Amino acid sequence: MPSDFRAPVTRLLAVAAVCLLLSACGGNAAPAGPGEGAPAAVVTTTRVAKAPWSDTISALGTATARESVTITAKVSETVERVHFDSGDEVAAGAVLITLSGNQQRAALQAAEAEAKEAEQQYRRGAELVQQQLIARSQVDSQRATRDATIARVAQMRADIGDRSIRAPFAGVLGIRQVSPGALVTPGTVVATLDDISRVHVDFPVPEVHLSLLEQGQSLVGTSVAYPDTSFRGEVSSIDTRVDPGTRAVLVRGDFPNPERRLRPGMLLQVQLAQSAREALVLPEIAVVQVGRDTFVWRVKDDDTVERAPVTLGERRAGSVEVLDGLVEGERVVVQGTGKLRPGATVKEGQVPAAGGGGPDTPSGEDPPPARSQPAGQAASTASPEAATPPPAEPTPGQAQPAPAARQD
Repeated sequence: MPSDFRAPVTRLLAVAAVCLLLSACGGNAAPAGPGEGAPAAVVTTTRVAKAPWSDTISALGTATARESVTITAKVSETVERVHFDSGDEVAAGAVLITLSGNQQRAALQAAEAEAKEAEQQYRRGAELVQQQLIARSQVDSQRATRDATIARVAQMRADIGDRSIRAPFAGVLGIRQVSPGALVTPGTVVATLDDISRVHVDFPVPEVHLSLLEQGQSLVGTSVAYPDTSFRGEVSSIDTRVDPGTRAVLVRGDFPNPERRLRPGMLLQVQLAQSAREALVLPEIAVVQVGRDTFVWRVKDDDTVERAPVTLGERRAGSVEVLDGLVEGERVVVQGTGKLRPGATVKEGQVPAAGGGGPDTPSGEDPPPARSQPAGQAASTASPEAATPPPAEPTPGQAQPAPAARQD
């Protein structure tokens, strides 16, 4: 045979020999079924059971003081004296600021003198009219003069009273905004006053839950400022209108605040709990979410698993409510769901942590020792490239593949 055709023929013979060897090695193997020939997967399971479950409504609300006001001046005058410091707790009616009022006090003295004189004139006239020495109309005029001077005195006293700024209710004062000698005008802010012995929290609730709301329901509030503290309160009032834009009703909660931890303006996470009821509850880690499918692995009587689609309700603290798809007493897989397939066999045990023994190693057993490898040979892997056997060595007498002909 010419040398030009010897090389291709030899290559074809070598490839055919390799194919025959592969078919001889794997021709008698039959594909295994879903659970046939594979060891049972180690999982932890639980029984579906009913437990007390209360529906909760969660919302965000802003805290406001029970009473809150910005204290301002009513007249234009110079500050004569400041009677408080920032952050002081004051009683109702306590004097906070005294404004200069020398002119008004002098005017008050003059008005009081006029009122006293008018009162004396009226009394003399009343005596003379009884003796029929003067006309009754003159006494009536003296009475009117007396009443006018008394009213002027009351007006001057009210004017002087405006020079003393008082606390309208008991509470805690904010940052002081004025100092002695400063000129204040009507509307000038002196300080803020808040009664924070109790605080209100207003939060919106969707109208779909309107039928579940009632006054006196218990509330639990949490704040990022105190992550380990829960504040207890109750529903004090429910708005009479539903916001047509958000379709939500505003609910006000009342929270006792004896330690003054809650401040106006704080953001609170509010949870409104309903009365407890019986519901099917599962650990949240037992639920598998694949795309839009939600299911659990249900264990049958023969210790094989199947997918059970479920409809879930609320989730809370590692637990989830099952609305549909399971019945009480059924057994489901909690841990070890990632290695399961429909029809796989499972056995109860402790699932090892990541980095420990193999996934099918039962709790308390050591994994089987690794097979020793000859020196200089790499460990085998499960990849298809590693599973492919090397080409067979040619037997004595077999034609050696000729090197490719070099083209000049």
